Amino acid sequence: MLTKQQIAAQLTHMAKVQISDITRAVKGSEKAVALNEITDLARRLNLLADAIATKPPAAAVVNPSVEVTLGPG
Repeated sequence: MLTKQQIAAQLTHMAKVQISDITRAVKGSEKAVALNEITDLARRLNLLADAIATKPPAAAVVNPSVEVTLGPG
């Protein structure tokens, strides 16, 4: 189980890295890159939500050998 401090640290890290990448892409008029970064942020947030849920995600139950890393992309 993740502590509140671990969750906060992970959210802060995701926000800093992904928002920076999204901002850079938007300023560079790279719409496709910005959209990919937004998609990646949504994927990471979903993984974090699954990690803190009381019930494990279905994919983890079906294939317990799959390891999910929430660190940098």
